[in-house]
Amino acid sequence: MKVILDTNIIVSGILFGGVPRKILECAHRQFFTMIITHDILSEYYEVIERVSKKYNVKQAISILESIINKAELSFSITLAEPVCTDPDDDIFFAAAKAAKVKIIVSGDKHLKAASGWSGIKVLSPAQFNKIISCHKE
Repeated sequence: MKVILDTNIIVSGILFGGVPRKILECAHRQFFTMIITHDILSEYYEVIERVSKKYNVKQAISILESIINKAELSFSITLAEPVCTDPDDDIFFAAAKAAKVKIIVSGDKHLKAASGWSGIKVLSPAQFNKIISCHKE
């Protein structure tokens, strides 16, 4: 299964734990294929660098790199028209459309509001965690 993880899942998983961390562990163990593009990768790095300084998490970049080393790099497309009310979030739909990914995992309200566009579902971390079930409860 190919999946795109929104930046909030990456940041929450690396810095704070919880269900997003479980998802990142599953990605690292390759229970699903995490798809990234250059645009998504740039956003991951920019946000992780900024937020990890705020919370003084020195190993955040190395954790991010260990996760993305298992990801599949894809090309992206330019969307004909905006999908999300926050145009910065369109990179996730553009990547999903280009790579034929049907699931974006996010807690972002703008992405969730656009769920269903072009057959792409936006699932919450809890919803996605139930699907992949790579942890023994």
